[in-house]
Amino acid sequence: MRLERLLLSAGVAMLLAGCVTTTTTNESGLSNKIPRATKAEQKEEGARIHTELAQQYMQNGDLQDAMVKVNKALQFNPNYVPAHTVAAVLYERINDQANAELHYRRAVALAPEKGDTNNNLGWFLCNSEGKTVEAMPYFQKAVADPFYQTPARAWTNAGTCLSRSRDLAGAEVDFRKAIEIDPQSGEALYQLANVLYLQNDAFRARAFIQRFDALGQPSAAALKLGHDIESRLGNKDAALNYGRRLQSQFPDSEQARALDATASQ
Repeated sequence: MRLERLLLSAGVAMLLAGCVTTTTTNESGLSNKIPRATKAEQKEEGARIHTELAQQYMQNGDLQDAMVKVNKALQFNPNYVPAHTVAAVLYERINDQANAELHYRRAVALAPEKGDTNNNLGWFLCNSEGKTVEAMPYFQKAVADPFYQTPARAWTNAGTCLSRSRDLAGAEVDFRKAIEIDPQSGEALYQLANVLYLQNDAFRARAFIQRFDALGQPSAAALKLGHDIESRLGNKDAALNYGRRLQSQFPDSEQARALDATASQ
């Protein structure tokens, strides 16, 4: 899932902006002003802590307790965007797509200009039947955020959506934009190689699958694509090498079984 990772701090920080103070007297008779959080800040901190706990439970596979914690976070602050994002992911995990969409949309409504919230909703819609077209404007909003730290991810997601819709030329444009931003984006490199191969441009596809391979993060899909590209170009030795690596590293994969089936024909 290509969503934005929530980076919630491990410590409990005191929020100082807009806080009130209390006054105490030390042993020397001098007064000390001690910041005390306002009710709004306490609610914000409670939401943050419970969202962090929900995320930890979810990472450990305890979805039930994660749901309890994220609901508690939203009780503290119904407008806390990270809590809505964690809730959306949780609902996806339990296959409740309606509530997942509700929370993704709520996050965007609360932070309409933020790149991560728009990318998350766009990716959710991209994976929802019949909503691919609706997803595209959210990716555009994501990359328009000047403070968005991972625009390459949104461009890659947009390209993947277009590819699924068989708009291969449009997908190629978006994958290239992703690679311009992040030349080491393995997902964008693989997807661009695949789109070029589907457009019968095996020569250019080879360049990008080789760049992906150079990252040292092989996948069954990429090795199969490398095999198919070299086969189309007539390079039997290179195709055989990809095939051997696929069968050796991912023997139980769908791609390895497909290669075996083709070889036995």
